[in-house]
Order: sequence, then C-alpha cells, then structure tokens
Amino acid sequence: MLLAAFYVFSILCIVLYYTGHLKRWNCEWILIVLAVAVFPAVLFL
Repeated sequence: MLLAAFYVFSILCIVLYYTGHLKRWNCEWILIVLAVAVFPAVLFL
C-alpha cells in the first residue's frame, strides 16, 4: 500500500513538474527528494 502511494505521489510530482507548477510554487526540491528515495532501490536491484 505504501509503495502504491509512493508511485502515485511520484507520478503526480512529475506531472506537476512538466506543467510548470512546481517551479511556480518553488517546490522543485521535491524531485530531488524523490530521486534520493529511489536511489537505494535502484542500486541494490
């Protein structure tokens, strides 16, 4: 369930980034946090 919520949040952030909302709200740092959160899974798989 938590993994599904993470995926939904990630997709939402990507959509908001490409539509320009994250830049307008000055929240582009969220993408960096998501990348750091995914990095260990990519490293070990």
